[in-house]
Amino acid sequence: MASLVDRVRGHGRIAAGLLFNLLVSICIVFLNKWIYVHHGFPNMSLTLVHFVVTWLGLYICQKLDIFAPKSLPPSRLLLLALSFCGFVVFTNLSLQNNTIGTYQLAKAMTTPVIIAIQTFCYQKTFSTRIQLTLIPITLGVILNSYYDVKFNFLGMVFAALGVLVTSLYQVWVGAKQHELQVNSMQLLYYQAPMSSAMLLVAVPFFEPVFGEGGIFGPWSVSALLMVLLSGVIAFMVNLSIYWIIGNTSPVTALWQVPCTAAKVARSPEKAREAGQGGG
Repeated sequence: MASLVDRVRGHGRIAAGLLFNLLVSICIVFLNKWIYVHHGFPNMSLTLVHFVVTWLGLYICQKLDIFAPKSLPPSRLLLLALSFCGFVVFTNLSLQNNTIGTYQLAKAMTTPVIIAIQTFCYQKTFSTRIQLTLIPITLGVILNSYYDVKFNFLGMVFAALGVLVTSLYQVWVGAKQHELQVNSMQLLYYQAPMSSAMLLVAVPFFEPVFGEGGIFGPWSVSALLMVLLSGVIAFMVNLSIYWIIGNTSPVTALWQVPCTAAKVARSPEKAREAGQGGG
């Protein structure tokens, strides 16, 4: 009886975590859309703010004894931090070179790629029902790409690279939590500042830093407040996705992507704006 109660409680926690992640993921898409449309804040710089705020949030949590940091060798987190930066760069390039529909559908291919990576590289097995769901996902993406009137070969290359790097990132998050025996907060506490430092180096090559349109440009108070709010919600998104992967699997975490995309893409015009503001 006690084990049944514990099982129900555990499933309830996972369901609550998935729901929370879905809500904050939808929220950040619309908030980023607002920031881009009304303030024109640059995408990579906004992502940098997200990771800095995430690290600050975790630092505060650590000071409040919500979790205890665990000493981790930076060399073992280097690929994880680098894969995050690569996934941001390639998904942004995919967004710039594809239609919003193609961009959103390409992200759905992350699930089949994750399953392929875990099957061939980590010898994990998946049920027949899960494997069968990959057929409509893959066919849908292929058919959309084939009949896309604005087909862009370079855009598809960026989309493919984005899917590959994102899939590796999701798999490595779960693998590192188990390998290093750390929870979501402990891993993100080290990964966030490393990714921030890498993006800080990359931003000047792709976006202005000072002056009009730069991260340190003359932004209004309302713009700065919205960017800060976006950073706080990004902290919730990052923390919840790490928690989901640590308590379930990268595949479970990726089922959130189509749900969020569907909420945003109800109107082509709104989807276009939302996609440009994604971080």
